Amino acid sequence: MNTKAFRNLSYGVYVISSLDDGRCTGCIANSVMQITSSPATIAVSMNHDNFTNSCIADSGLFSVSILSEQSDPSLIGRFGFQSGKDTFKFAGVDFTLTDSGLPIVNDACSYICCKVIDKMETSTHTVFLGEVIDADVLKSEPAMTYAYYHNVIKGKSPKNAPSYQPEEEDSRASSSEKWVCGICGYVYEGEVPFEELPDTYVCPICKQSKDKFQKQ
Repeated sequence: MNTKAFRNLSYGVYVISSLDDGRCTGCIANSVMQITSSPATIAVSMNHDNFTNSCIADSGLFSVSILSEQSDPSLIGRFGFQSGKDTFKFAGVDFTLTDSGLPIVNDACSYICCKVIDKMETSTHTVFLGEVIDADVLKSEPAMTYAYYHNVIKGKSPKNAPSYQPEEEDSRASSSEKWVCGICGYVYEGEVPFEELPDTYVCPICKQSKDKFQKQ
């Protein structure tokens, strides 16, 4: 089976948020789709290992902040490559609490808030079905696709993402020397090669300093 065929499916990049006993938390997901129009129903796939999974199950609520091509890439690093169990991911993030109490990221092009009406379990993921209780457009910007994230921002999939492919790690190191972020996998590809990263360099995805990069 050639799993690369899956990459021709269309994905976006979303911050999925919920509540941990009233505390805002969230993670990055790429598998969100509209199931019905009346009543409007959204499905989101969430890995069992994601802390947000249990928060959605317990609270019965989730929101989808749809990132745009102009959204700050560090949001993907913040929400996609650390756990909300021991980190308050919304610290320093510009966000708004909706009437439902759910947080939405202001640096998104749109948002959707849902109450859970059903769910389906797979061996690794929960698919939550949510009836839409609120939605709005924040900015007139094109939504970020997963292809844009990979090809333009040069990011890789978090390991809990449904579209994660193990060979991504190997392909990042396939060409001659490159500097690779050990936290999120971002590959620095400068215009000219050099032996050391600049002292002031930070990862554009997860904002880690140069000491988190390894030469491969």
